[in-house]
Amino acid sequence: MGTSSDPRLIDGPDDAPATVLLAHGAGAPMDSPFMAAIAGGLAGAGWRVVRFEFGYMARMRETGCRQGPERMPVLQEAFRQQVRLETGESPQRPLFIGGKSMGGRVASLLVDDLAASDGVRGCLCLGYPFHPPGKPLQLRTEHLAALHTPTLILQGERDTFGRREEVETYSLSPAVQLGWIPSGDHSFKPTRSSGLSEAENWATAVAWSDGFLRGVLKG
Repeated sequence: MGTSSDPRLIDGPDDAPATVLLAHGAGAPMDSPFMAAIAGGLAGAGWRVVRFEFGYMARMRETGCRQGPERMPVLQEAFRQQVRLETGESPQRPLFIGGKSMGGRVASLLVDDLAASDGVRGCLCLGYPFHPPGKPLQLRTEHLAALHTPTLILQGERDTFGRREEVETYSLSPAVQLGWIPSGDHSFKPTRSSGLSEAENWATAVAWSDGFLRGVLKG
């Protein structure tokens, strides 16, 4: 069961219209520049944002020794624990779940079940790992074709985990909305020739996310 002593970071006002619970990607912690920019941007737009770390990342922080992620069932249970913690503390506040790359994938695998059991309102995937880089046939999309809960996937146009020209051929549920980050890679960093900055693309991601959250709450 998740506890208040688990590694978490909380941004945004206490009277926010909803909480956004975000998990990190496979290789970077909850306080990475990417996660900090997204959380800070959403908090500035009025949302309460909670970031947490999976067990392996928390151990890496404590020991300094690099570890790979746990198996998917362990990651899913950790996410479920964080949802139970949030819904237990604020049962009346709407809750969205999501995350960066792997964290968003875990959230998307759970969101339909959590919508039914805990009232989770939607899912936000920031750079979805549609397939391992260089392995476009190893798709991680089967559940995305059947989702019922509103889900926004924000993807860099040149993300090696799923480029725009690839992703636009996939069969995705009508509940899944795609947002494209111009010239962005897996962390939304644009090419120098695009004339865009990483900060600008992160701000674009925040704007997309803010619009999605407000749209779902309005129904």
